[in-house]
Amino acid sequence: MKVIHLISGGDSGGAKTHVLSLLQNLNRTITAQLVCFRDGPFAEEARSLGIPTMICGGNNILRIRRELTRYIQAGGYQLIHCHGSRANMIGALLKKPTGLPVVTTVHSDYKLDYMGRPMSRLTFGTINAWALRQLDYRIGVSDAMVDLLIQRGFPPDRFYAIYNGLDFTPAPKQEERLPYLRSLGADVDERSVVVGIAARLNPVKDMSTLIRGFAAGYAKCPRLRLVIAGDGEEREKLGNLAKELGVEKQVTFAGWISGGMDRFYSALDINALTSLSETFPYALTEGARFHLTTVATAVGGIPYLIDQDVNGYLFTPGDWQTLGVYLATLGSNDALRCDMGEKLYQKASTQFSIQKTVDTQLHIYEEILRRHNRPKAARDGVVICGAYGRGNAGDDAILEAILQEMRAIDPDMPVTVLSKDPKSTRLTYRVRSVSRMALISWHKAMRHARLYINGGGSLIQDVTSRRSLWFYLANIRAAKKCGCRVQMYGCGIGPVTRESHRKLAARVLNCSVDVVTLREPDSLEELKAMGVTKPEILLTADPALTLQKAASDETDSVLLRAGIPPHGRYICFALRRWKGFEEKAPLLGAAAKYAYETYGLTPVFVAVEKHQDPSAGQMAAAGLNTPHYFLNDAGSAGTIIGALSRMQVVVSMRLHALIFAAGQGIPLVGVVYDPKVSAFLRYIGQELFASLDALTEDTLRIMIDHAVAQSTHPETQEAAVHRLQDMERRNVDVARRLLAE
Repeated sequence: MKVIHLISGGDSGGAKTHVLSLLQNLNRTITAQLVCFRDGPFAEEARSLGIPTMICGGNNILRIRRELTRYIQAGGYQLIHCHGSRANMIGALLKKPTGLPVVTTVHSDYKLDYMGRPMSRLTFGTINAWALRQLDYRIGVSDAMVDLLIQRGFPPDRFYAIYNGLDFTPAPKQEERLPYLRSLGADVDERSVVVGIAARLNPVKDMSTLIRGFAAGYAKCPRLRLVIAGDGEEREKLGNLAKELGVEKQVTFAGWISGGMDRFYSALDINALTSLSETFPYALTEGARFHLTTVATAVGGIPYLIDQDVNGYLFTPGDWQTLGVYLATLGSNDALRCDMGEKLYQKASTQFSIQKTVDTQLHIYEEILRRHNRPKAARDGVVICGAYGRGNAGDDAILEAILQEMRAIDPDMPVTVLSKDPKSTRLTYRVRSVSRMALISWHKAMRHARLYINGGGSLIQDVTSRRSLWFYLANIRAAKKCGCRVQMYGCGIGPVTRESHRKLAARVLNCSVDVVTLREPDSLEELKAMGVTKPEILLTADPALTLQKAASDETDSVLLRAGIPPHGRYICFALRRWKGFEEKAPLLGAAAKYAYETYGLTPVFVAVEKHQDPSAGQMAAAGLNTPHYFLNDAGSAGTIIGALSRMQVVVSMRLHALIFAAGQGIPLVGVVYDPKVSAFLRYIGQELFASLDALTEDTLRIMIDHAVAQSTHPETQEAAVHRLQDMERRNVDVARRLLAE
């Protein structure tokens, strides 16, 4: 593979480190040619690292375009990779004459690149904003940067994320830290806990917040000291602030550190960052290399490294009070500081190493070339429609699972999702998405797609809304008329209560659906009763069964943010408001108390639908005088599954809480408000359920007793779930077959 990299040649900081370390390592596997638009220290350092470097200087853009076009064509390069505004502009001009795919790495927020320089922002900033939209693909230095650009209207399915990687080979042993720190001017002794930061002293780094937070922390923990490595326009202002706050002697302005940063980081106890905006700063991984616990603002890609309360602390930009609390906590607790630092090192060294960055970049190149060379077809891709964009974790889990399975069939296949909140869907899944109300847009997508998927869940029902039934039936019919193959995917059917609706549904499904795959046998019986006979009908399972739980540290962080110790003994209640729930809520509260007093299981009320379910949990827990917790926002499907995996028993009205927990082998108790709940439980051989209407305190107690007993023998349920997961693969097999047809 031959890739040509374009860069201005005057870059510094994180962008410089990223490009040079990346190219140095890429050239061990592929040809990565660097072209700088001016000579200087950047190009000299590149040459010293063995990176093939060429200078193409001057201000005649058309001449540069001609020269680079000839050079690229003669050299047989396959891909153009840009870094920075000037390179983006040249890359945009090279697209047509070379015919090559052009990708750019976005190292920073282009709207902030020229902060404080209005003329440069007006000229260079405007040109860069134009060029970014002309290029074929974009790489954000962190998922947060990708999210930012998608929010600004960039195509969501032409983005990749990469993280600044670091060489985590063992750092050389440093000399004793006290003489070094004193040489910088720090007033330290053996008991000092040293907070450090290495950054430019400019407004974006918000050092004022750092000094204010340090002063608040020092008032509670006099062991703290602060050393600031760096210089800039705010140096005098920050010095005056330290004096004003009475910490002038405890704050050291060390200026720029010469001779590398290893010695600086090895002398610290706490690494800090207070930036208003970042992509993914090297300062954090450099600190992690020395096992430093970290306190940083929750901006850019930083939350992807720092798991709150697990391997560090995050705070909102400008919130110096919270920063002060965190610094005082770490300064006063040596064991906590060491434990967090070790956990950060373990995560950073495995997920954010330079080799991980290089492997990611090579994978991106391979995918771009594959997509660029993909044969053009009149019809290509999939349209997926379901109850998406409503904030319901169960429905969103179905979408996530279907998208994973479509990408397993063809990772480059165009996918469009119909969503109530297309902006959120684009951002969460990085997929094309149109509003359910955008009739013209989804018709256009259907005319170009091969396959239409009516995506999971119980969409064909009229209990919650008859308009919903009409909408999905109309979409199925429209997809068939537009020429798509149509699959109803791992779905449930019913209840459809009105006879007119049953006849309408049967007519549409018989005329417009090619294959129906069902998640449980009750739906099969319902289809037969409705007279649906013409589509191929297969019994499979719910797609959400294939989803995996999040990493342990992510789950710990979610629980800790809710004040829940990660490794306790818990019983989960996943409840929802439904007709008759208010009357039964006290019974669920009594069951929670019974589980605590009898088995030592602390109740956790988990919201699967974070906008509606918390009130149900609060209602059930009203008057509960035993310990209990609320998990009102458990995040994504992965972290919800992770949280449920920590439970000893799950009592649930929510179907997908039962599905998630079943996939983890957790004993289940179902409270049935809808036949789909009992249908799933029977399908996995689970008989511990009762209808909401008939629920009694004794029934709940008996079911909890049996579930606790099952927790010591989870093999039967796990075997049933593995069987369902095998059956779920038939959903994918059908989709693959229909796409081929």
